[in-house]
Amino acid sequence: MNESTFPGTEHLSGQIPGHLPVPEPAQPISAPPSLPPSTPPRPATPQRSLTPPENYAEMPRPTAKLTAEDLSPVNDAHGPRNKIGPTGRPLPDLPEPKPPTKTGPAQVIAMCNQKGGVGKTTTTINLGAAIAETGRKVLLIDFDPQGSASIGLGVQPHDLELSVYNLLMQRDITPEEVIQPTRVENLDLLPANIDLSAAEVQLVQEVAREYTLQRVLEPILPNYDVILIDCAPSLGLLTVNALTASNGIVVPLECEFFALRGLAMLTDTIAKVQDRLNPKLEIVGILGTMFDGRTTHAREVLDRVVQAFDERVFHTVIRRTVKFPETTVVGEPITTYAPSSQAATQYRDLAKEVLARCPAG
Repeated sequence: MNESTFPGTEHLSGQIPGHLPVPEPAQPISAPPSLPPSTPPRPATPQRSLTPPENYAEMPRPTAKLTAEDLSPVNDAHGPRNKIGPTGRPLPDLPEPKPPTKTGPAQVIAMCNQKGGVGKTTTTINLGAAIAETGRKVLLIDFDPQGSASIGLGVQPHDLELSVYNLLMQRDITPEEVIQPTRVENLDLLPANIDLSAAEVQLVQEVAREYTLQRVLEPILPNYDVILIDCAPSLGLLTVNALTASNGIVVPLECEFFALRGLAMLTDTIAKVQDRLNPKLEIVGILGTMFDGRTTHAREVLDRVVQAFDERVFHTVIRRTVKFPETTVVGEPITTYAPSSQAATQYRDLAKEVLARCPAG
């Protein structure tokens, strides 16, 4: 069989077998020889390690150029500071909060995100307990008709005779009649139950309905250093009341794509409240929650949040752990249930950041 058996190989006649000549092109070739001229060259794909390191802080952000020596364990109480944390920024050397010299007036902070299941209640309970450990008087307001914060502190909502609903809707009820002490020193609770869902409808007919919560909280501001409001997962009238009564807002954000999408809607609502109802309202910080550094998705979501909001994002990040569901069952915060756990350390670090941004006491 000779070359003429295969059409298109006639030009190979007389060449050395096994060697193909390189023809000289009549005009410059715009594409690599291995690709057709109409196909653009593909960018080189970076090689990724299939085995992630055990410590997720050793995974630098895609936009950061870091070495393993630059990194430190996340929220490690005994580790070096000023190292790169999970947000891709140097961890600040936060001082221990000094004991308060006096009580009040309270800094009112709303925990708000219209998406459910992002860690609002968990953050409210554990941040409140961590701040209370510093000697400051803390009031936790359960402003969700589901009463999750009340359950998380050992109060059964269906057993309540008085709740925050009665305080909002009945002029003859005082805060002292509704507030309950908790098993955590310096931490009090203003509980809620399903009755609060009726307030959303009844407040529509009230004069200055957006200021109702602010009105009932004003007499007790001198009694506390920090008041934390656990908002419902919505942007309704109850949430607007909470934002109107607050000095600052903390946004717990699950490191997941759908939670990231809802952040734009929330910031738009905050801007409207600042413009029309409460010009003193400020975003204290955005908190990454349920973070699993072993997944590329979680790291990319956190990276996008930092790129968009920069220093408004807390350096502290709350990782996933089985301890949080256990604390709900026993009705106490992580700082007392597992005081030496990594989760407790993370919320103590968060308390330091919050107090540094919102001095209280």
